[in-house]
Amino acid sequence: MNTAYAAIGGAETVAKLVDAFYPRVQAHPDLAPLFPVDIKPVRDKQYLFLTQFLGGPPLYSEQYGHPMLRARHAPHRITPAAAKAWLGCMAAAMDEIGLTDDVRDFIFERLTTTAHHMVNSADSAD
Repeated sequence: MNTAYAAIGGAETVAKLVDAFYPRVQAHPDLAPLFPVDIKPVRDKQYLFLTQFLGGPPLYSEQYGHPMLRARHAPHRITPAAAKAWLGCMAAAMDEIGLTDDVRDFIFERLTTTAHHMVNSADSAD
């Protein structure tokens, strides 16, 4: 089966992506407040989710049930600016680990759609 997961090298590359992504999130002034100080559980869930999202084994669903992303993110104020910042961190992480070409574009497009779907608040606090 040809999946993005297989095309990027599977579990090892997903782990590298998550490892490159979260230091950026933790350092980002708009994103860091949305995440707990102990980022390890979030990192672990992101690894499980991305594995499944990219066409690998359904690790997230096996452990936590259907991802229900919008519902799981509903308690958090996610603005268009936060989605853009999250995507910026992900793009930089993808660059760091050397994801390129069509597979990178495909993955980033899917993540962009997902990030915009998570938005639940306006940028201003009006």
